[in-house]
Formats: sequence, structure tokens, C-alpha cells
Amino acid sequence: MKPLPARSVAVVLGTRPELVKLAELIRVLGPAARVVHTGQHYDDALSGDFLDELGLPEPEYLTGVGGQPRAVQVAAALAGLDERFAADPPLAVVVQGDTNAALSGALAANARDLPLVHVEAGLRSHDRAMPEEHNRVLIDRLADVLCAATPDNRDLLLAEGIADERIAVTGNTVVEAVHDHLPPPQERARLLAVSGLVPDGYVLATVHRPENTDDPAALAAVLTELAALARELPVVLPLHPRTRARVEATGLAHLLDGLTVLPPAGYGTFLALARHAALIVSDSGGIQEETTVLGRPLVVVRRSTERPESLTDFADLVEPGPGIGTAARRRLAEGGLGLRHLGTLPSPYGDGTASHRIAGLLGDLVAGRNADRTVPAPRHAHATAA
Repeated sequence: MKPLPARSVAVVLGTRPELVKLAELIRVLGPAARVVHTGQHYDDALSGDFLDELGLPEPEYLTGVGGQPRAVQVAAALAGLDERFAADPPLAVVVQGDTNAALSGALAANARDLPLVHVEAGLRSHDRAMPEEHNRVLIDRLADVLCAATPDNRDLLLAEGIADERIAVTGNTVVEAVHDHLPPPQERARLLAVSGLVPDGYVLATVHRPENTDDPAALAAVLTELAALARELPVVLPLHPRTRARVEATGLAHLLDGLTVLPPAGYGTFLALARHAALIVSDSGGIQEETTVLGRPLVVVRRSTERPESLTDFADLVEPGPGIGTAARRRLAEGGLGLRHLGTLPSPYGDGTASHRIAGLLGDLVAGRNADRTVPAPRHAHATAA
């Protein structure tokens, strides 16, 4: 593949998971990558510190996006991206997943007729109450190249009428992210010792999704179940700033008393905690993938999931309430035998080479678009109606 020109691929992102999942692709692209951060996650604890940890270049930052309602986030990011793409158009745009930042990047690319690559295409929860479901469906419709993590994701796209030639099964970039950033055993042992934790002797939990934090009853149900588990073994909760604010606003802070509450952890630290947890309880999408690489059991606290591949062996899906404790205790009862079994299973999300495959697809896309444009484009009958 011919090297791409410097700053020719705009990688649009705005959240911590996107930084993690696109880090290796950005490194593979090297000088060709132009990272544009919408600021959807505007807290340094969620994004800024990650740039150094992940070894990423300083992005171009948009302003006026973080902390806004969804429609305002998309509109503000779209306006900022359009201005930048008009002044300095890239040869291609890359977005990942289903965030507001990703949708903004996809719409901006479409508006400027720029080739669009969607990393992690084809995820579906079939839950219309989930804003991310609308985002990912729209992005897939706009994308020129859809990088499906699994064959099942490809099948879902085909069933929606998306042309086979636009889809490539690449694996998920999370696999290489975990391999790259999991600290070595000695460092993991040190991190656990600092928090007074014993390998395989604690539960790790995260809670941040609006369906669990914006509903006081749901938030109370989740924290109540975690507090009950904490009476049996330590429960470690790296607390998302948004969740902390909701806990305080709803008068639920007393439910944190028995938990080991930590600030948001760096990615390597979080992976170390997850690697040695007896169980993980979370509503995160990315953790559903990471646990399959780490070989750890997971209780997913959500109404639905777009990652059913994880449910086959690694995870149980439950709604807020007593089902959390039931599923957690069932997994914990499997003990060391259950952990060793999960450790022998391959991740359904690929072999850790997704970023190199995606970089190759980007090169082919740009080369093909440039070749097409050597021939005068036909005039469209409806061009004046735009």
C-alpha cells in the first residue's frame, strides 16, 4: 500500500472508549492521522490523561460540545467539523462506534463528500430507546467502508440491505488495545497491593449509562446490589464523574459507604483491576469486549446489548434489581475452575490485527477514490435541488 500523505485521514473522536479503540490505528497511520477531538468527554480524567498514556498526538479540539444535550453536541460538533473540513479537507474520515462524536464525524464527511470508514460497524441492540442505536444505524448508512468486528455484525448489515462490497470483517480493535496496555504481572501485583486487593478476591464495578444513572430507582437498585455484594467480598467502583453527580443529586451517597470507591482509572490500571477480578459488574459496552480478552466473567446491567457474542460464555445480561446479585453469586460460585475455563476461550472479537486491516482498507479507499476522480464526474439531474 502506498503511504498516505501527512494529515490526510481525519480520525474524529470525542470519548475515552474511542481514544482507546482508535489508538493503535492512529499509530499505524502515523503522520497520515489527523486526530480531531470533539470534546464530548471534556473531563481530563476521562480523556486528557489518556493521550499521554496511549501515546497519541495532541488532537485538534472543538469547543462548545462537552456537557451539552445530545442534539446540541451533534450540532456543535458538526458545525466545527464542517468548518475545518471546508478549510482543510482530508482524503478520508474515520469514526468509531456509536457516540455523538462519531455521528457528527459521519455527517460532516457526508456533507463534504469525503470517504467515510466506520470502525465497529454492524452492532445492533434493536432497542430504539438507546440513543447509540440510532447513531450506529445512521453511521452505517453513510459509511463507504464498514469495518464489522464479527461475522454476525456483517450478517446484520447484509440483512439491512447494505452492499456486501462495502463490508469487511476486520475484528475489533479492542483486542489489540487490551494486549498493548495490560500492565505486566509485576506491575499488576503492585497496583492491587496499593488498593489492598487480592487476585480473584474482589468484584470490579462500573456504572455510567443514562439508563442506569438518570433514573433514580435504577441507580438505587444497582448500588443496593453492589452494597450487598460488598458485605461478602470487596467491591471496587471507579466512579464516573457523571455518576458521582447523580448519586449526590439523588441522595444515594450512603449506598457507597461499603464500596471501595476510586477516581476514574487510567486504562492500564483499569485493565489490571479487571484482569484479576473474580467478577465484573458493568453497563459498559467496551467492557463486554475486554472481558473476553482478559478471560473474566461479567454481569451486564442493561436492558439490551449490541454485543451478544459476549453472552455465549463470558457474560450475563440483567436489568437493575435483584437479578444482579443472583447472576453475580452464580458466577462467583464457579470459583477458580470457572475462571480457568474462561481463560482458555478465544475472544469472539478477533486476533488483534484489526487496526492493520483497517489501515489497509483506508489506503485502498483513498486510492480508489483518487482513481475515480481522474474521470470527469457525471452531472446529476437533481444537483440544483440541494
